[in-house]
Amino acid sequence: MHVLQALIAAVLLLAGITPSVAQGYPTRPVRVVVGFPPGGPTDIIARIVAQRLSDSFGQQFYVENIGGAGGNTASGQVARATPDGYTIMAISTGFMVNPSLYTKVPYDPVKDFSAVSLVAVSPNVVVVNPQVPAKTIPELVQLIRDNPGKYSYAGPGVGSTPHLGGELFRLTYKLDLVHIPFAGAAPAVGSTVGGHTPIAFTALPSSLAAIQAGQVRAIGIAAAERAEQVPEVPTFIEQGVKDQEADTLTGVVAPAGTPKEVVDLLYREIAKAVARPDVRERLASLGFRPVANTPDEFAARIGQEIEKWGKVVHDAKLRIE
Repeated sequence: MHVLQALIAAVLLLAGITPSVAQGYPTRPVRVVVGFPPGGPTDIIARIVAQRLSDSFGQQFYVENIGGAGGNTASGQVARATPDGYTIMAISTGFMVNPSLYTKVPYDPVKDFSAVSLVAVSPNVVVVNPQVPAKTIPELVQLIRDNPGKYSYAGPGVGSTPHLGGELFRLTYKLDLVHIPFAGAAPAVGSTVGGHTPIAFTALPSSLAAIQAGQVRAIGIAAAERAEQVPEVPTFIEQGVKDQEADTLTGVVAPAGTPKEVVDLLYREIAKAVARPDVRERLASLGFRPVANTPDEFAARIGQEIEKWGKVVHDAKLRIE
């Protein structure tokens, strides 16, 4: 009888019919990898999600920070992890940008991963020092054109979404505008508060406190809709400036080959977590808008981001060796 059962199991396995892998998953702790040091938006959101998944599954989802090479080190490790659902990864937009930006990366964002869900997005915002006369995006464009060689913008590092948003803006309007990269968002915003770099392109969470304190003036949100944290700031589109949307994404992926039942189960639990009022409130306080889309929707968005930012990287001739 045991031999017969083994044969049946083998035939089912060869036919691609397996007993539901998701049944009983997870039976041990799950590692949630973050490719950055603790404390940044990706890490904070990963910890919010991990806590909720721990609560709903009754198994520990723990965050492991593996910094280095703009997230590439962690992505390379997760790409080679066993695809059993016990290693997943919280990613930011750099996951999609880096293959175009770096000469060599140890992963393929499409072939090596299964999309689980886009947890939340945060729009880029353009802020200026209060001494800058421009009050709108079109006024800023005109100001830069009228003063060639005079204006620069701060950004949180080469290849970050704000940097690429700034380059997209510069290329679109053929502006003489120089990018000044900083080692993170806080010093970039601080430089604009101090008037050293008159303009900054940042993700909303990074400059929210400075906007609310009146230390910088926000003149445009690079998104399809206004941000609830700063509802008075109009979008680029409302100001007649099109095709400049630049979101910082935070989502969850798993190694390619992770069973679909596990991916779908993780997506459903993430969606439930993100629907909770306390989680939505926490994300909003960080400057993020909750999304929690399906694996297929997130996979499509990953493809769009790779194409969009790959073109900007190419046109702006950006490269990191």
